[in-house]
Amino acid sequence: MSDWVKWLLLGLLSIVFGIFVLGAPVVASIAVTVVTGVLLLISGALQVVGGFTVEGTGNKILSLIMGAVMLFLGWSFLDHPLQGTLTLATVMLILFMAGGIARVILSFQMKGTQFFWPTLISGILSIVLAGVIWTYAAEEPAVLLQLLGILLGIEMLFNGFGLVFMALFLKNVPKDDTTETNEA
Repeated sequence: MSDWVKWLLLGLLSIVFGIFVLGAPVVASIAVTVVTGVLLLISGALQVVGGFTVEGTGNKILSLIMGAVMLFLGWSFLDHPLQGTLTLATVMLILFMAGGIARVILSFQMKGTQFFWPTLISGILSIVLAGVIWTYAAEEPAVLLQLLGILLGIEMLFNGFGLVFMALFLKNVPKDDTTETNEA
């Protein structure tokens, strides 16, 4: 099977899963929370083990504290996935808002360049998105339960379409014929 076909199949699979995730965003959000919990547990355990091997008392203490926090968060996400999903969604809102504000500030440092308007618009859109989600979440808190799943579904769709386009591009790229030899 040629490479472009593999990329095409992977892209189509991503699109199908993206549609599935968008059809059940709450389930996908909880799945994201559970996976995050498992990864936090693994990372926390490795951090604690690593904390005993680092040099210096301050580094040991910091490493052990960080490991303990990750273990606590991981266990908390797995023990209470709905509350963990709300926590992760709230963190996403904060990140959208903070990233948007940072890009707006950065855009004014780029004033007079070709990057000013795209950066400014990108920042404003992130702030507006955070505001829209916050407004809906204030009226209906269940929106936060869907947020992670919706974002995951959209990302899977974008990723799938990107892979399909890449596959079609690879299909049309002329192959290097390395069997020919150049004689001088």
